[in-house]
Amino acid sequence: MRWQPIGFRTLFLVAVAVAIWQWSSAAPAQTTSTSTSTSTSTSTSSTSTTNNNSSGAVSGIEVDALGVVRRKMMFDSSGMTARERLAAQRAMATRDLLSPSKLRKISLTRLEKAILQKSGVLSEEMRFLAGLQRVRYVFYYPETKDLVIAGPAEGWVVDGFGRALGIQSGRPAVQLQDLVVALRAFPPGSPGAEVIGCSIDPTPQGLAAMQQFLRSIGSSFAAGQQQVIAPRIVEGLRSSLGMQNVTVNGVSPKTHFAQVLVEADYRMKLIGIGLEQPPIRMVSFIDRVNPSQVSRNALFRWFFIPDYNCVRVSEDGLAMELVGDGVKLVGEDEMVAEGGRRAVSGRSNMASQAFVTSFTQKYPMLAERSPVYAELRNLIDLAVASAFVQKQDYYGKADWKMEFFGNEQSMPTEVFNSPKQVESTVATVWRGSRLMTPIAGGVQIQPLMAVKPENVLADEKGNLSKLYSGTTLKLAPGQWWWD
Repeated sequence: MRWQPIGFRTLFLVAVAVAIWQWSSAAPAQTTSTSTSTSTSTSTSSTSTTNNNSSGAVSGIEVDALGVVRRKMMFDSSGMTARERLAAQRAMATRDLLSPSKLRKISLTRLEKAILQKSGVLSEEMRFLAGLQRVRYVFYYPETKDLVIAGPAEGWVVDGFGRALGIQSGRPAVQLQDLVVALRAFPPGSPGAEVIGCSIDPTPQGLAAMQQFLRSIGSSFAAGQQQVIAPRIVEGLRSSLGMQNVTVNGVSPKTHFAQVLVEADYRMKLIGIGLEQPPIRMVSFIDRVNPSQVSRNALFRWFFIPDYNCVRVSEDGLAMELVGDGVKLVGEDEMVAEGGRRAVSGRSNMASQAFVTSFTQKYPMLAERSPVYAELRNLIDLAVASAFVQKQDYYGKADWKMEFFGNEQSMPTEVFNSPKQVESTVATVWRGSRLMTPIAGGVQIQPLMAVKPENVLADEKGNLSKLYSGTTLKLAPGQWWWD
């Protein structure tokens, strides 16, 4: 039976205002931006995305003590810092841990016991789940009451933002704190989260003020005024729209899990409007947009859904496989009505469609180069796997109450600043004599939909059962992972 995509989406709003200039010379297409900082706080929390380019730039977001989200850049142009970290990591790690593995297994029940034996002190090996890079399987072993997750893994090096990247592949490791957050969303003995997600949205008041500003400036200007009018338009749009609200649902906004959701959403927006250059070639919205085909009160919603084909479960229900390797971006157009109210327009835009199609096609390659998109995919895996564990009542079968992982005081995960607002960023793009000013204004995961019986594939060829039965658990005392 075909598995329907789970409800995971990112809502993206782009307001495109087009000023028509009476100017006959065609200017080259170029993009600039403006953004103004409004906070003086120095307390921040960060996540990162690494772009593998010659500049050595590592970029991510930071969230200050007031909850304002901003982009953050770090540079290591010589590569010396990265080499030093790699050398240190090689010296610390065991050979087995550094070796790539096609299928590394981790017993969650044994991992929790191992942490308790260390009085709750986490080693790097524990924090990054022995280098696990994808959760592709969930196994339960009744004889030993082991609950196991499994997937590819390799040795890692920690970058300047605290993200563990594979030494050979550069893929990010799954973090224990994200796994714990996902498990808490589907805990033993309690209902699971219906929706996990985030949203970045302009306020109705901001949209109304933006519409009023657009009406006030008109759309036609005298030749030669571009250098005077363009900055005024950019600043007017940014200030009238104001700060946009960030909301997080289903998980604590103070977690790394939430920060990854927000960062992936925010950075996708910047790519769409041309304010961030992706590490691979793709078509952005701004590359294809035609000013004559865009209304001044148009909004474009872009949101992610998983592009997995199915969730496969063995006949005995003791093994689950996540099948698929991508995330799909889709779009929906809106209009801004009086008072800042948003309504679906029912019409599609070719530039928006070109962007979401290109983003979808290039997503696996993008995830290879920008780890935040690999982490976003991992969060989906973790949420679905956790929902499956709860639905199958592996907690009860394993007599696992998750007392340590489920307790915030024992295992703190709420250690980040809560993202609350993001500044509106405006790009100016010339198309001949026309000036466009796109404004960069979520995420919804419904994991329970993925594990409904009607949405699950059977293990018709028995390959999943063979893999499960071929996995032995002859572990030494205190051992919690193996290949």
